Amino acid sequence: YLHDLTILFPDIREERKEKLMEVAHFIRLKLEASKPAKLVFICTHNSLRSHFAQVWTTVAAHYVGIQSIEAYSGGTEATAFNPRAVASLKRAGFMIDNPDGSNPEYTLRYDCSAMPISCFSKTFDDSINPQRNFAAIITCSDADANCPLVPGAELRVPITYRDPKEWDNTRQEEAIYDERCQQIATEMAYMVRQVQETDNPC
Repeated sequence: YLHDLTILFPDIREERKEKLMEVAHFIRLKLEASKPAKLVFICTHNSLRSHFAQVWTTVAAHYVGIQSIEAYSGGTEATAFNPRAVASLKRAGFMIDNPDGSNPEYTLRYDCSAMPISCFSKTFDDSINPQRNFAAIITCSDADANCPLVPGAELRVPITYRDPKEWDNTRQEEAIYDERCQQIATEMAYMVRQVQETDNPC
């Protein structure tokens, strides 16, 4: 899945590439200082887009062999990981355990040599997330407007995505969720790749 995404890199708009490069530069500086690069992806409900970004950043870093990127997610409020988004990740190839409940903590597996990813809805300042020395990446326009300051963040970059929930209960629903999943996977893979190729962007 990740290998096939590289052919989509040229389709990323230049203004989005610039923002992704900002985050890549932050990561590179941290790694050059032998420090972990901590990224917190933030959307309003921490139910969909921020999870997609956390998951795909983690997988992309593992894929290219960068060990010190730590991806987290949170919202301005907590709800639950959207089951339609979970289903989209399953279609992309993840093995996912669902313990049920009102805000279940899903376990995502993607490689037998990698630690599984834990996903549940939380606020961005939850104790599980870093409280300082991190980059905040805002993945929805609502959070961008309502969260202009992220305490403890060294860098704040809006990289927003259209909400696939607009297509819930339509014939296009599944296709749009998969499209958004792929878009975020592509852009996070591009971003991680630029950590290694900052001087020669795709």
